[in-house]
Parts: sequence; structure tokens; C-alpha cells
Amino acid sequence: MIDHDQAIVVEGLRKRYGDKHALDGLDLTVRAGTVQGILGPNGAGKTTAVRIMSTLLRPDAGRVEVAGIDAINRAEEVRLRIGLLGQHAAVDEELSGRQNLEMFGRLYHLGARRAGTRADELLHRFGLADTGNKAVKQYSGGMRRRLDLAASLISQPQVLFLDEPTTGLDPRGRTEVWSAVRSLVDGGTTVLLTTQYLEEADQLADRIAVIDHGKVIAEGTADQLKSKTGGDRIDVVLHDTTQLALAASLIPGDAVVDEDRRMVSATVADRMAALTETVRALETAGIEAHDIALRRPTLDEVFLHLTKETV
Repeated sequence: MIDHDQAIVVEGLRKRYGDKHALDGLDLTVRAGTVQGILGPNGAGKTTAVRIMSTLLRPDAGRVEVAGIDAINRAEEVRLRIGLLGQHAAVDEELSGRQNLEMFGRLYHLGARRAGTRADELLHRFGLADTGNKAVKQYSGGMRRRLDLAASLISQPQVLFLDEPTTGLDPRGRTEVWSAVRSLVDGGTTVLLTTQYLEEADQLADRIAVIDHGKVIAEGTADQLKSKTGGDRIDVVLHDTTQLALAASLIPGDAVVDEDRRMVSATVADRMAALTETVRALETAGIEAHDIALRRPTLDEVFLHLTKETV
């Protein structure tokens, strides 16, 4: 039975290269109209999973359903409903932005007139209308990735796969792509995003799955994953590095000392009680703090914590 609320359903996905399991029983469900983030170290199976879900690779075992269609046995039908933006640019640098989009439109059999109209729509949507007649080799990195993203939307896909879409971009370029992705989701597109930028997943994803050794080892919202590291953290930065050990003994919880940053950090159960207790203890001991801060765990810390457990 097809569940129209689910844009992607993956069950028991396996893929092996020689004696190595790229995917080892991967399960994943993505709700329609959301952004699903996929995190994992190099070699975890992220790109292999995307290639299978986007019909570029057949699995050894498992079931894949995209937009309500069997992606393994009815691949041609799935391709009419998806878009894919890989790690490397797919546009021709010698052509203009508009010419690139028209070419993709013709490849999708839109016809010359419809391809031109669609190219203009996408150039305007991604803020490239003023540069549409310039050769792509004159574009900045962020502009090229936005053009790549526009090309992946020529066929107005229900599901869009983004495989590390901002690799190599500067902060401005990443922000431009993030803004474009948000606008797609607002329009009803489902996005599956693989990334090695933890901030990117935190910014964009409604839910995040952490993959290691070919399977999902944790899944949830960013806040749910952050809670797996044990709660909030308190960071104390000191003026005097010789007092770090003493400060660590005064902070509630198991404190970690970072001498390079002159900082003591600990996970705490009750953030406000821990802050009050720490300030009072430091003052009593005569330790001068340069800064004291309460914060949530970062996704970087979550990622390192989860993947370390699977080594």
C-alpha cells in the first residue's frame, strides 16, 4: 500500500563492493515536503545510497520507493519525478546560464518554446536573471551551484536529491544555496541532502539520519540528536591557565580541559543550577573567569560522539 505522506521509503538496502559493505541494511523514511539530512563520515555509504535512490545504481538487496513508485523495478517512471544535484558541476562553462537550462529542457523533451520559458522561470527564481546571458565561466562558485540547482529542477521534480551541494563553496555561496533550498521546500518539494557540513544540516534539515558502516545509527531532529550527548554544556574560559585543573574540579559534571582555549567544559543536567553553582564556586576559590556560557551541544559533537561509538 502506498503512503502518500512518505516521499521516500528505504528498507533493508544492501550494496557490496568486493568484501566491503557500502550499505548494510539501510532503513530510511522521508516525509513529503521536508528536508531529510544525511550525515556520515567518508565511506559511510551516503553517496551509494543516493545513487540507488536516484536510480543510478542497483542494490544487491532491499526495497526503495520514491514518490510512491518502486525505484528498482520502475526506474524510468521514478526519473520523471526526481532531480539530482551531485558533488560536481554538470553545467557547460562555455554556454550561458540560459543556454544551459534550455539544453537541459530539450533533453527532457520540453520542446524549444517550453524549454526557453522554463529557463527564464528558473533564472528568475534563483536570482540569475541579470546574468542569464553571461557564459557560466564568468559565474562565481555560488552562482554556478544555483544554476546547477536550477538545472536539476527543469522537470519540476517531486523529490530532489542533493549530494553535498555546497562542497568547496565559501560562506556566501553556501548561504545562497541554502536560501534556494528553503524556497524549494516552501513550494512543496521534498529534499534529501547529504552533507559533511554539520551547520548545513542544522540549518536546513527537518530530520537528520546519521549513517556509519552502511546503516543508520541515529535519527531525529537536530535537537533530539543533540540530546544524545547528555544535555546542555557549560563552558568556562579563564584568564590564568594554571587554574584550569582547579576550575575543572569545581564545575558540576565530568569536566574536560582545553588548555589551548583556556577553557573548561562539562555536560550538565540542570543548566541554571549548574551556572549558579559554578559562578559561586569560582568566586569562592578566587578564580577569575574571562567568560562563562551555557550552550546546547553542537552537531559536530553529536556526530563525533555517535560515530565514535560505532568504531
